[in-house]
Amino acid sequence: MTDKPLRWGIMGTGGIAGAFAEDLKLTDSGVVAAVGSRTAESAERFADARGVPTRHGSYEALANDPDVDVVYVATPHPMHHGNARLALEAGKPVLVEKPFTMNAEEARDLVALAKERDLFLMEAMWTRFLPHVRHIRELLPSLGDVVTVSADHGQWFAEDSEFRLFAPELGGGALLDLGIYPVSFASMVLGEPDRVAAMATPAFTGVDAQMSMLFGYPGGAQAVLNCTLSAVSPTTAVIVGTDARIEVDGPFYAPASFTLIPREGERVRYEYVDEGRGLRHQADEVARRLAAGETESPLMPLAETVSIMTIMDRVLSAVE
Repeated sequence: MTDKPLRWGIMGTGGIAGAFAEDLKLTDSGVVAAVGSRTAESAERFADARGVPTRHGSYEALANDPDVDVVYVATPHPMHHGNARLALEAGKPVLVEKPFTMNAEEARDLVALAKERDLFLMEAMWTRFLPHVRHIRELLPSLGDVVTVSADHGQWFAEDSEFRLFAPELGGGALLDLGIYPVSFASMVLGEPDRVAAMATPAFTGVDAQMSMLFGYPGGAQAVLNCTLSAVSPTTAVIVGTDARIEVDGPFYAPASFTLIPREGERVRYEYVDEGRGLRHQADEVARRLAAGETESPLMPLAETVSIMTIMDRVLSAVE
């Protein structure tokens, strides 16, 4: 960790920005020093509700605030690329909310800029840093050869053309917002697939309301993934190996418990309880890496972030 708490500047005032700000109160690695929005009114409301000392009526002002050490981009999906570029060009390390960008081309551009400027950059796939997921990664070798990964993420939302998940102009759709979790989970376990099949059901606005995906890997493993805006699904995950399997309770992407079930022998239950939403763990990871002088996290490396966005592009291209 750093000697002094990192001074975070939050770009955006939506729900995830508020959740991140609240979870930062649960760690001593950082504090919210400033917030920036497209309007001064929105920044003022956000700051007043959370005791944030500095508020900016533009993203440019936040990016150039000398009292901000690191920027968290929590704006709508289509703005991630431009907003992250703005912060990087201002010389700030950046944490970008997932999905990292709208496509792989934008992701590659941000990574290239961060490397050019020698600046820290990370996708805010907060699941990677949760204690139960760290433990699962440690247990993967005990599963034998992984044969199948399955995961789903389904939530129900009332149909509203102005709600961001149904709005094409805001990067709506199940895949980008919900499907990123199963796709990233499969990537963590199996890497990038060499075969991708997908089937989608459109919502009334034309965005994908449901997406089912089947990935194939060079060694013969498969991933079976689903996401939907139309119903509440179990939102669980399973990793099946030749020697054992891991079943993760739902929602698997948030603080959760899991069970290790060997092919022979007794199952082992691992219980995890976490304070808050779990978002503080990614903030702690940023603080650790910056204190070490590193420009990316080995738990969510930039090459994998680009790979995941490439997979997302392939899913959309593969839709029947």
